[in-house]
Amino acid sequence: MNMKLIIKPVAGHNPSYSVNSMNPGIPEYACAGYCPVCRETHFLEQGEARQHCFGLMKTFEQKGRIDFHVPEERADHRLSLDYLFGEARGQMFGVLECKDSAGEVLILKAFSGQYNGIWNIEGWAPPLLDVERFDSLVFDIDRQIKELGNRIAWLAKGEERQRLMGQRKKLSQGLMKEIHALYHVCNFRSEVKSLFDFFPNGIPTGAGDCCAPKLLNEAAKRNLIPVSLAEFYWGRPNRSGTREHGCFYAACAEKCRPILGYILCGVT
Repeated sequence: MNMKLIIKPVAGHNPSYSVNSMNPGIPEYACAGYCPVCRETHFLEQGEARQHCFGLMKTFEQKGRIDFHVPEERADHRLSLDYLFGEARGQMFGVLECKDSAGEVLILKAFSGQYNGIWNIEGWAPPLLDVERFDSLVFDIDRQIKELGNRIAWLAKGEERQRLMGQRKKLSQGLMKEIHALYHVCNFRSEVKSLFDFFPNGIPTGAGDCCAPKLLNEAAKRNLIPVSLAEFYWGRPNRSGTREHGCFYAACAEKCRPILGYILCGVT
């Protein structure tokens, strides 16, 4: 597998926060955001986290799986990196360099969203939601949505079909609201907010599931001090062509920036 290492800013990203590999005198902001509570912009640079990302990439190439913490005989085939080069395409990975109260350096790592349908994997930062409650919620309502879908498929155009389609849409929208309510965003002032507090005009799909929010949320919960953060893409390029294998990207503007300013509030 050939590794391509390029630095690229996120499409639509504010140029003042773009990763800058041409001029080492300009800070490389991995993530940034405005905090509506303290009314200040907070940010983290890539710093040493970028070097730790290179180390993680090397481990990926050597091990070929993300559960490299466990012996090969216990490896889960669902966690193979081959998954990222198939129809599922690639995924973002991130590393956060932080320190504990004694000044010891600790490294946290995360993958975006779920990995092959799995939320929690040993050695990786957990999601911002309660997975058991998520599974329970989705199992029940998703079953109802699928049943409606099957009934709709057998009906020709008509009033009954339209009614069932409206019922299915209402269930889907309600499910998303309940899922979003499961997310809890912690900051470094030991405060907690809901996703609804950051997206008054509607929560984008995948908000709160990216690497940076996962990493910083976990650091805040563990009372760790973030020092630097870097994210890279691994696998087959995404369909829109905005992500390429082995490239670094800053945290996205639409889903992450509204959250990151609040999470970083209180970092000392």
